[in-house]
Amino acid sequence: MIEDEKQAAEEAKAKELDGVPADMIDDPEGAEAQDGLSDALAALKNDLDKAMQDVLYARAETQNVRRRMEKDVADARAYAATGFARDILSVYDNLVRAIDAIPADLHDDPRMKAMVTGIEATQREVEKVFAAHGITRIASTGLPLDPNQHQAMLEIPSDEHEPGTVVQEMQSGWMIKDRLLRPAMVGVAKKP
Repeated sequence: MIEDEKQAAEEAKAKELDGVPADMIDDPEGAEAQDGLSDALAALKNDLDKAMQDVLYARAETQNVRRRMEKDVADARAYAATGFARDILSVYDNLVRAIDAIPADLHDDPRMKAMVTGIEATQREVEKVFAAHGITRIASTGLPLDPNQHQAMLEIPSDEHEPGTVVQEMQSGWMIKDRLLRPAMVGVAKKP
């Protein structure tokens, strides 16, 4: 009897195909149920994979939005004074014009000396404030024309300079950190 039970167990084991119990192999409805379970399991795996992919995309998008916002905040802090700086440049230009308009012999005149000293001190203070906020003057005279920083206003015939070289600055150009605040208005050399 024990041998019959062992033989029956071995036969049942041999009938199992791919993990399907022997009683289901003989039962066609059981096989269909197994196929239905396999299909449902595959569909659930696909849904899980899709949901995991969606979560990864959502995380990546959230991280991108966070980085963009951090960059926007940093730019807003760095360039918040741009409009104000543009307006102050005209005040600076007027200070430079005032100093240039005073003849050299009046610089030493005791009656004019205090006024000239005051205007020059104001100009230095404005330059100091500009430097503190990352506002720098663009070099132009003697350099090749750079359309990203210079605005050519006229061409000047010249034998002394290479064509395309800035020979005259009519209005100074300025940068705020790495952005152009105002292009330099310049005269460019050309062949006579």
